[in-house]
Amino acid sequence: MMRALWLLICLGAAAVAQAQTGFEPDEISHRILHFEDLKGWAQDDQSEALEVFLNTCPDMADPDWQALCALAQQRPDARSFFRLFFRPVLIENGSNALFTGYFEPELQGAMQPDARYRYPIYREPEIAKVSNPWLTRREIETGDYMPGKGLEIAWVDDPVELFFLQIQGSGRVKLPGGEVIRVGYGGSNGHEYRSIGVELVRRGIYKASQVSAEVIKNWVRRNPAEGKELMFHNPGYVFFRKLKDLPGDKGPLGAMNRSVTALRTVAVDPAFVPLGAPVWIEKDGEIPMRRLMMAQDTGSAIKGPQRADIFFGTGDAAGKAAGKLRDGGRMVVLLPIQRAYAMLEEIAP
Repeated sequence: MMRALWLLICLGAAAVAQAQTGFEPDEISHRILHFEDLKGWAQDDQSEALEVFLNTCPDMADPDWQALCALAQQRPDARSFFRLFFRPVLIENGSNALFTGYFEPELQGAMQPDARYRYPIYREPEIAKVSNPWLTRREIETGDYMPGKGLEIAWVDDPVELFFLQIQGSGRVKLPGGEVIRVGYGGSNGHEYRSIGVELVRRGIYKASQVSAEVIKNWVRRNPAEGKELMFHNPGYVFFRKLKDLPGDKGPLGAMNRSVTALRTVAVDPAFVPLGAPVWIEKDGEIPMRRLMMAQDTGSAIKGPQRADIFFGTGDAAGKAAGKLRDGGRMVVLLPIQRAYAMLEEIAP
């Protein structure tokens, strides 16, 4: 869910509409490639990818994947491992490839409120779990229900960053003494999300091609009163939970409930790409990318066999890089040999 909201912010209405183009099952094509067909394969360090594969392959239930996971745990030569036991499969449906990016935000916060840290990160109230939809964003932030219930995880110093934390669904809060706490998605108020980026386009303030997270943040800060009302335009509200056992050197949890890895994890459409599978990325654009990643995350706006959302890491620099990404290219899935050829047999006329 959160990935979909981030795409609405970063891409604008037109690009999201393109990303969600419908397709019919009989339009899907599968083609087995040679590793020599993969641009940049020989230059990538697949040993990094092997370690990321090992992070989630034990959770893959199919016997084909379990057998390969057992082999990978012996730490073979990575390049040989992938070449010997996988085949690159190009899955297409006629739509152009689209690569976007996401990240883990880092906010400044404290465990107790004061003049600076005034904006609470809330846990989900019990009533919100059974009454859905519940209060709107405006009612939560301006009403008297939430304060005094002990639902605050921490307080942060920037309501705009808090709004975008809810869009990402996970993040870090850096405390004054240097300690960092991690928070993850913990529920919502059940109201449908409304994109404030799309709203700015509707008002004629920006064109769809101009909208990005940074553009929206800057506009809200330049126009504090109007900006607050703009954020209320989105009635949806996200609650969080404190992640106590997630090491600081690990990324946020992905769809497989394991930490994702910067520039080695990609969010995909699991209707076409098995979660945990290696995926070869050939991203074009200003900064081309050729590397092996792992399909360890999903998002409701990631639709189709050639859609991917690349995890860029934590903090402002990662956020700016992720927010700029909107490139074409090609994505190739690496499947166990027998599974790759069986897929071709399944679609044969």
